[in-house]
Amino acid sequence: MGSLLVIALIVLATFLVITTAIKITQEYERGVVFRLGRLVKAKGPGLVFLIPFIDRMVRVDLRTITLDIPSQEAITRDNVTVKVNAVAYFRVVDPERAIVAVEDYARATYQIAQTSLRSVLGQSDLDDLLMRRDVINQQLQHIIDEQTEPWGIKVSIVEVKDVELPDSLKRAMAIQAEAERNKRAKIIHAEGEFVASQQLTKAAEVIATQPGAMQLRYLQTLLEIAAEKNSTIVFPIPMNLIGVLERLGTVPVPPPAEEKEQAE
Repeated sequence: MGSLLVIALIVLATFLVITTAIKITQEYERGVVFRLGRLVKAKGPGLVFLIPFIDRMVRVDLRTITLDIPSQEAITRDNVTVKVNAVAYFRVVDPERAIVAVEDYARATYQIAQTSLRSVLGQSDLDDLLMRRDVINQQLQHIIDEQTEPWGIKVSIVEVKDVELPDSLKRAMAIQAEAERNKRAKIIHAEGEFVASQQLTKAAEVIATQPGAMQLRYLQTLLEIAAEKNSTIVFPIPMNLIGVLERLGTVPVPPPAEEKEQAE
């Protein structure tokens, strides 16, 4: 019975030694190994062999991490209070520095992103925030990446998501936008009137030099009026046009005075 207990203890001790001596890291992980408190190196992926009770391993995820930056209230350079939230993407490129240089690299990056967002907003105008957001994104990415680089962190993308404006400013911007639309509409209408006046001037010049053009215009107008049968329209016709119509046989010619007397 005693021998069986000893064998069981030996098997248990062997199992504990194996479990503490052999670690498995995934493809996206690295194991930072410390031996008696001193940094050895980052190992993995795959099997990692440790000296039991002497070595200690800390796992580090190398995948890109999405960091959601909540709404930050800031005052822009032109004294407008806005609330802005953003999202940042970063990953660990040096596992050893990420563990040794900073206590919690994810939380530290989060704090840096918050303070950098407020700082950049304070140096930007509202127009830049609304229309040149890509420039602000680049500034944020550069600032955060520069401050987290000593920790072995690489910030790849920073994007400003939503910009919340005060209600009074929204109303003022709506009025401004409507005024701008009315301005463009009036300009387009004025340009159309100008082009039309130029064409009418050219048409008047042609009609003034070509009398037949005026007669053709009168005939075309008569045809257009004839299509409307709901009303009586008196249309003045110049005498020279009547002469043309007489020659064409459209208007009946009254008999001479002598023929009229003989008929009586």
